[in-house]
Amino acid sequence: MKPYMLGLYEKAMPSELSWREKLKTAKEAGYDYVEISIDETEEKIGRLDMSKQERFDMISAMYETDMPVRTMCVSALTKYTLGNDDPEYCARGMEILEKSIRLADDLGVRVVMIPGYDVYYKPSSVETKRRYLKNLKKAAEMAETAGVILGLETMENEFMNTVEKAMKYVTLCGSNYLKVYPDIGNLTNAAVQYKTDVLEDLELGRGNITSLHLKETLPGKYREIPYGTGHVDFEAAISKAWEMGVRRYVTEFWYKGKENWKEDLVSANKMMSEILDRQRKGVC
Repeated sequence: MKPYMLGLYEKAMPSELSWREKLKTAKEAGYDYVEISIDETEEKIGRLDMSKQERFDMISAMYETDMPVRTMCVSALTKYTLGNDDPEYCARGMEILEKSIRLADDLGVRVVMIPGYDVYYKPSSVETKRRYLKNLKKAAEMAETAGVILGLETMENEFMNTVEKAMKYVTLCGSNYLKVYPDIGNLTNAAVQYKTDVLEDLELGRGNITSLHLKETLPGKYREIPYGTGHVDFEAAISKAWEMGVRRYVTEFWYKGKENWKEDLVSANKMMSEILDRQRKGVC
């Protein structure tokens, strides 16, 4: 078995590709698994209602391409937040999360990542935070039954932009199936904002970090920053995460219509694999 696993975020590839094509492409670029996206579009949410045959076909594609789907990003919960004041939106969010856990169970997905938002498009309040915690506890119970781990993603908002803040909810829920799935780009921006040490923040999640999102950022900018043009110290972050026992990582970037997009996949894989290999050799 490899000493670490490096995954590819699905949205780094064109959306029009079939699952078999995406899995084959990820394999050719050198990745170990793919992270599936359930975003707030009805097209992606519709994946949660795949028939048994469709689920079986997807599993078959994984085996035939030797490329599994092992993590799931449920960013649909940005719109349908668990702390939403609107009962319909909140209920839809819980339905999406329950179906996501069921789909993960069927496909062999290990970690279902949920964004750290009590609300997103509305102001946060004491009530939205209470509602979020109440529903998060229900979600953790569902995950416990299915044996699927939930990972709280650290976001760009004040509510949960650090591991320390995410750990508050892990502690309050007290579930073995609720952990933290940090985004190192978001954490780096938060450290600059608060004038704190991003590695100290990572340390606060020791024993509770499922995986690490490897995303590039700049102060105040959280998306679509090419690797090497931002301010994230991937070497230091991966070194720290490795020392803490984290062995699963995902390169998070987006396909934006470039003709040579496949080269970007290979380049990102090479950059992060070289850092991870240095950690492995250091441990050995």
